[in-house]
Amino acid sequence: MSDTALFGPDNLPYGLFTTPDRPGHRRVGVRFGDDVLDAGAAAAEFGSAHTDLLQQPTLNALMAAGRSTWQNVRAQLRAWLTDDAHRERAARHLHPLSGVTLHLPFDVADYVDFYASEHHATNVGRIFRPDGDALTPNWKHLPIGYHGRAGTVVVSGTPVVRPQGQRKPPGETAPLFGPSRRLDIEAEVGFVVGTPSPHGSRVGLGDFREHVFGVTLLNDWSARDIQAWEYVPLGPFLGKSFATSVSPWITPLDALDAARVAPPPRDVPPLPYLDDTVDGAENWGLDLRLTVRLNGHTISEPPFSAMYWTAAQQLAHMTVNGASLRTGDLFASGTVSGDAPEQRGCLLELTWGGKTPLQLPDGERAFLEDGDEVTLAAWAPGPDGARIGLGEVTGRVHPAV
Repeated sequence: MSDTALFGPDNLPYGLFTTPDRPGHRRVGVRFGDDVLDAGAAAAEFGSAHTDLLQQPTLNALMAAGRSTWQNVRAQLRAWLTDDAHRERAARHLHPLSGVTLHLPFDVADYVDFYASEHHATNVGRIFRPDGDALTPNWKHLPIGYHGRAGTVVVSGTPVVRPQGQRKPPGETAPLFGPSRRLDIEAEVGFVVGTPSPHGSRVGLGDFREHVFGVTLLNDWSARDIQAWEYVPLGPFLGKSFATSVSPWITPLDALDAARVAPPPRDVPPLPYLDDTVDGAENWGLDLRLTVRLNGHTISEPPFSAMYWTAAQQLAHMTVNGASLRTGDLFASGTVSGDAPEQRGCLLELTWGGKTPLQLPDGERAFLEDGDEVTLAAWAPGPDGARIGLGEVTGRVHPAV
């Protein structure tokens, strides 16, 4: 299906762009097919009450305005682009996507990464603990996560420099220092917080829509050898913090209503604050179909619908201790993997710890080599049989410095 169809009026994701004639002037853009609408200029053209929000140099002001504003702005954008009475005037503010530069669409406040796929967690457990239990005792009782580094969240297309650090190869008595030799990707979905919450309060499952502005594809690059040496006892640090790539487009949560599905059955009843099976609870499983390409070759197609813990449960758990939300908070699903070998969302799983390298047209891969380019893409069911595209996220590996 063409990009034009994937980014029609049922989608309308937000981003930031500049044009060659004004490279220092960042503008809120809305993707519409193969074009980008200058949302601020269109708002001024039509006399929108939200013009000021749409003329900011980031999305944060719009994100902080709250759900009723998000809905009003989205309805106006759709009318400007599709109503016969408005389309000609709106077209004055369309720019070809190929002619603009895209930027990180929001200022990232905090970053949290979860570990929500049972298939991924089970595979990793089997790789690292072949003689023990695949899942840790807490895994089915809470969404496991770690607090990452917001300052190294980068937009798609930003070079990923191979990280250096300590690693302890098998057989060595002491760690060595140098470039990671087991550089990996993690195909994930990120959720962007708009409406903040007060410190000392918590966000319940039913308030997910009120706080989450939208969804973006995310690649949480991982140096597996650095991570393996450092992560006991406090978890990921330098093996993760060097780069996290996100798409330049944020798909509004309301655009994914037709993609909502029930999460997989759970064999351990969750505690009440995580229980989304009670009467009146909303299902926040999402039927997102991901594709992972390495140097243009498809290596995996992970299904997000298989994720054990939903984003609503992650948000509830993240704030249950009273931690506040800030506009621009980003939390990610963790690696998305399905139950089939071709649905594994990272090279660690796809090559079973490097033991069975991928055989690709351009050579064998256990982990990433300098010059490799990874692209994540995805689509979701939309209304009336349409498809909703999520903006791609791409990164190329550059040599260590």
